[in-house]
Amino acid sequence: MSQFISVFDMLKIGVGPSSSHTLGPWRAAQDWVLKLRENNLLEKIDTIKVDLYGSLSLTGKGHATDLAILLGLSEADPEYIPIEDIAIIVDRINTQEEIFFKGGKKVTFYKNSIIFNKEFLPFHSNGVTFRGFFNGQEISTETYFSIGGGFIVQENNNLEEEIEINKQNFPFPINKAKQLEDYCEKEKMLISDIVFKNELEISSADKIDFELHRIWNTMLECMYIGCHTKGILPGGLKVKRRAADIQEKLIKDAKYSNPTEWITAIRSSEVKFREILKWVSCFALSVNEVNASLGRVVTAPTNGSAGVIPAVLMYFLVIENHEADFKQIKQFLLTAGEIGSIFKKNATISAAMGGCQAEIGVSSAMAAGALTELLGGTPAQSLVAAEIAMEHHLGLTCDPIGGLVQVPCIERNSMGAIKAINAAEMALETNPKDVKVPLDKVIDTMWETAKDMHKNYKETSEGGLAINVGLADC
Repeated sequence: MSQFISVFDMLKIGVGPSSSHTLGPWRAAQDWVLKLRENNLLEKIDTIKVDLYGSLSLTGKGHATDLAILLGLSEADPEYIPIEDIAIIVDRINTQEEIFFKGGKKVTFYKNSIIFNKEFLPFHSNGVTFRGFFNGQEISTETYFSIGGGFIVQENNNLEEEIEINKQNFPFPINKAKQLEDYCEKEKMLISDIVFKNELEISSADKIDFELHRIWNTMLECMYIGCHTKGILPGGLKVKRRAADIQEKLIKDAKYSNPTEWITAIRSSEVKFREILKWVSCFALSVNEVNASLGRVVTAPTNGSAGVIPAVLMYFLVIENHEADFKQIKQFLLTAGEIGSIFKKNATISAAMGGCQAEIGVSSAMAAGALTELLGGTPAQSLVAAEIAMEHHLGLTCDPIGGLVQVPCIERNSMGAIKAINAAEMALETNPKDVKVPLDKVIDTMWETAKDMHKNYKETSEGGLAINVGLADC
């Protein structure tokens, strides 16, 4: 039986700036506290220490891993916490040197309680160990690994088994792109239809629609906030926000007061080629500027690549089809999620394992395939579009300057979105029977490239732009 990864595993609401280095450790801390409660150890513990390893340690400060640990230990939920509460909780912990648990329990947590270890644990490059003490004696130790996209596993888990959420008898078990294409051809259904049938095995139609609405509304709100916020991004690089200035020039004197009216205003703007390029870039930049500011985004499939999918979907809504509504949004998200899951099953979506090809490359492939379906392409053409998008991201490294998800990460979302649109248009003019490189082959190639890539180019900030451009240069 093939693995099943839900659309809602690939598209998760959370807080920036990184799914691997922020959301994953946050979830790991929450899980550890839950285990303490289940084992009746929380009331005994009087001191906590946390060890970060490998990539989590090397770029942890820039990716707010330390803040995520504090928030997770405090039992805050990244999906629902008011963004304005983040600084309040972190400042209180750092000032009082105590973790406050639900129910009133407090535990000492000194400023040096998070230890940054440069060594890598053998299981995965993103390792974190939580240690709980009582009267100096260690009474709880749990090690977690953040494997990309907010997914976490423990060191005694088999990676593949952990990803296999369950082995229910889904109507269309999918592991490879070819299987998906065959189902579509046999059943005469679109990719989104096949995906929806599978999702119905674990959730109701109303629940699926509700969650997809929530995901899109979060994406739209994120773009809206990013396109209306000026200033400098936090972190020390002094990166200037650009999305608001771009959108101000493009929107001109249009009047609106909320995201829905904003869409209508954009639809009335100029649609020359240059303006379209600028709008797509603006949408992508806006999301990742919010992400870089510890804002709420949708991991798609990661935080570092969160801008590609909303930018391409917004492009369809404001440029390609002014009559589009939730029906098309639902199609897009279902198709994108399934394509992303195939990458996760057969390769990786973690920059710490595969470089930026695993994040921007995968998100571009997801968006390209989904857009192709909305533009009237066949399922086979949608998979061709995903292949084209990934093929031209192969080998892309992850080399964030200062360990921050800012340079070159924010601009890469813009490039990934533009490539996705171009890939979709190329696929629509392609006979899938003439294609030389199927999607499954490019996914295999991406994984082989990931394994061959030097660790310096896997989110460690020890190679590429990260060492050739220093903080002093900025």
